[in-house]
Amino acid sequence: MSAELEGRLADLVRASPRLMHVLRTVRGLDLPDWLIFSGAVYQTVWNALTGRDPDYGVKDYDVGYFDPDTSWDAEDVFIKRASAAFAEPLADMVELRNQARVHLWFEGKFGEAYTPLTHTAEALERFVSPTFAVGVRLEADDRVSVAAPFGLEDVFALRLRPNPNRPLARGWAPAVASARARWPEIAVLA
Repeated sequence: MSAELEGRLADLVRASPRLMHVLRTVRGLDLPDWLIFSGAVYQTVWNALTGRDPDYGVKDYDVGYFDPDTSWDAEDVFIKRASAAFAEPLADMVELRNQARVHLWFEGKFGEAYTPLTHTAEALERFVSPTFAVGVRLEADDRVSVAAPFGLEDVFALRLRPNPNRPLARGWAPAVASARARWPEIAVLA
């Protein structure tokens, strides 16, 4: 991953007051192996590149964490803790999911097989597009860590393309339509 693009991403994350609030609050929840990923991250970049407000088009804040306890009860404890940590509208916008549990429900919801993960960042490798496969974490020393297995070039180029490591996902067309409706400047490669 390009150190220059990683630095630019960290700067843009820091320039978003709402995203930084979410990062600080989630850090305080002391979740194991956590990341905020996908829309809240790449859309913050797209908003900066297109001159929009940092929060424009951000529908939610996806938080992945990894807890080997795959019971629903264990995940629900974290979900309730996160919900209590935020006031509205963020209480409804911050969505936690234990990445150790995704294989238990993914196929039923999306119709695709999903082998178990071993850590949170591994989930990024399976996202629909490399553009979506970006996660950030606010470390204890206030450094913004970036996870992006496909790099950040697509994000900064305003480009969507399918994940090269998986067949075209069922969710590809709706994801493209949703992104194009909010950011008509993007390029789509399929």
